[in-house]
Amino acid sequence: MLNNLTSIFAKNDGNIGIEINPQKINIAQIAKQGQQYKLLKNVSADIPEGVYEDGQIVDSLTLSELIKDTLQANKISAQKVSTAVPMREAIIRVIPVPAELDEEELKDMVLVHEAGMYLPYPREEVDLDYAKLGYFMDEDGIEKVNVLLVATKKEVTDLYSEIFEQADLEMRVLEINSFALIRTIREQLRQFGSKEAVVLVDLEFDNTEIAIVVEGVPQFSRTVPIGTYQMRTAFSQAMGLPLTGATQVLHDIDILDGIQDSGDIDSSQIDSGKAALIKVLGELTEELSRSINFYINQSEDLEIAQLLLAGPGAGISQVDEFFTQKLNLPTMKVDPITTLGLDLSQDIAPESRPGLGIVLGLGMRDL
Repeated sequence: MLNNLTSIFAKNDGNIGIEINPQKINIAQIAKQGQQYKLLKNVSADIPEGVYEDGQIVDSLTLSELIKDTLQANKISAQKVSTAVPMREAIIRVIPVPAELDEEELKDMVLVHEAGMYLPYPREEVDLDYAKLGYFMDEDGIEKVNVLLVATKKEVTDLYSEIFEQADLEMRVLEINSFALIRTIREQLRQFGSKEAVVLVDLEFDNTEIAIVVEGVPQFSRTVPIGTYQMRTAFSQAMGLPLTGATQVLHDIDILDGIQDSGDIDSSQIDSGKAALIKVLGELTEELSRSINFYINQSEDLEIAQLLLAGPGAGISQVDEFFTQKLNLPTMKVDPITTLGLDLSQDIAPESRPGLGIVLGLGMRDL
């Protein structure tokens, strides 16, 4: 079992990434050939009913067997893996501390003294890790260094360790979903300056993870309980269709058709299913707007420069244009395949690419 999150920023000598979410497991095997990355394996398997309840893993043994069977079926013989926990399971904070501290003093201050100020539960119940970021001068002219603090409950890290142990695998790296996703688009993020924030919106199965990123570091994070499941459910119920587990049903809906330039919906040009989907997207837009406004009101001289969409929900047709229109922010879908310049052994459809950001980020960990 992991005693703490010391693996979260550690080097990894393997290249197998496994992403676990309530809908499926995703597995990526990546190799570095010279200066280029090659995607050797990209496979997934649906999660059986009963493994998750209310977004939490309740049957680790079945999940472990699924991982083992999927690796064997696809002839992936790795023994060490990188994986990640959802952002909602973590506490992420950027803490300024005096730059004069040596490594031992810094460790003691961050993990013992400062951490207690940011944790909503007892220190002994969490696993912690930290990493130094950039140096700066505060308003009093004192040199300081920003430290990224990451914490998650021991019961969460122990659960993930147990899952992979039961699958006869060694969990070498455990990090946060958003960190893996940022890794795949870090070159894209470098175009923005220190006063420009990027809103990273990860549209997942049963929730949307929002991270406001400055210079490649999450400064604000929030999870909203609206995902592709809620979108599919609203659409299917409105259309009188059985609920399907596939997100594909949403990909072919042109959600902007029937929406006027003012943003109002023309009910005469829109069917009930599309109207239901747009209603859910509208609720998500309101939550995004609240998050952005809250962060901006806490920050000085900072502007939102871009909204980036990731996750399976980003494959919905015109969803980027929808957010651009509703939030008045330039919005685009991430394409980690193109951003990383990955050499592919098989083609991956454009609508599927935004959903690969996390697993690819795990698969290329420190290659």
